[in-house]
Amino acid sequence: MKVPVSFRSFLSLGLSLKDLFNFRMAPGAAADDAATTELLQRAQDARRLSRNDEARTLYRLILQSHRGHLGALRGLRDLAAAAGRWPEALEAQQRVLGTVGSTERSPETEWLAVIYYELGRAEVARANASGALGHFRSAARADRLFLPAALALGDAYELTGDHREAVRAWERAAEVFPALPLLARLERAYRQEGRPSRMIALYRAAVERAPDDLALAVALGRVFFELEMLDEAADQLEKVEVRVPGSPVVHALLGAVFERRGQTREAFEEYRRALQLGHAFDWPHRCEACGAGRPMWQDRCAQCQRWNTLRPVRA
Repeated sequence: MKVPVSFRSFLSLGLSLKDLFNFRMAPGAAADDAATTELLQRAQDARRLSRNDEARTLYRLILQSHRGHLGALRGLRDLAAAAGRWPEALEAQQRVLGTVGSTERSPETEWLAVIYYELGRAEVARANASGALGHFRSAARADRLFLPAALALGDAYELTGDHREAVRAWERAAEVFPALPLLARLERAYRQEGRPSRMIALYRAAVERAPDDLALAVALGRVFFELEMLDEAADQLEKVEVRVPGSPVVHALLGAVFERRGQTREAFEEYRRALQLGHAFDWPHRCEACGAGRPMWQDRCAQCQRWNTLRPVRA
């Protein structure tokens, strides 16, 4: 049940309405700016006090006279997003973009991708994968580097039974952004199709494009191991181990390679190192926005709640 707005909130809102009437009647831009600034400050104060209905009303009052006021539009968007009202957030964000224009990888296009992504997730939750496809496509178009949408687009195709289009969606995204979660989905698809050489080519191409991404280099070593290419696996993993000697996943995989070769003593030593370091089969990620660490990739940082900010930790 919604808690009624307090008397103080009504009083504040009444004063704001009075100010709005006064600044509409007052001559000169300076009076308008001062009144708008005051309304915006009151809206922000209301948000800090969790009086979201009051804040929403104040933002809308500003927009009645200043249709393109970015502070008010962004405030409405943020309120809608926090409440999970994604259609409302989309309307506000489209108005923001209509005011500032869209440039590739701007904060505003990232926000648009987030909103479309969440609209798609809502459709998937309602078992409407077909309805989610359009939202995920829009998210991917808004921001080509928005990894959650690229993953979800292929997943939605899979849910509709269109495996071929799912693979195409992931392949297109991997050409732009060869991220581990994308490559993992493609690896699974190629494995099911019996195309081991395609798996190797996939990771080799990714490593060539991102030579500093050690997580990709380790993944290539793991693929060699799983395909029983033990010499290639050992060579690849030992190269990485030189660059990052304290990686548990590298030691764990080297242990598995040695064990498969029958080198029990060497395998035991690598396993011991991996267990001492912990999280032996995960590659750690860190949020680019707040610096919080996570043992694996997620679409949204649990600490700062930003989307698409987790990246593999590098040496």
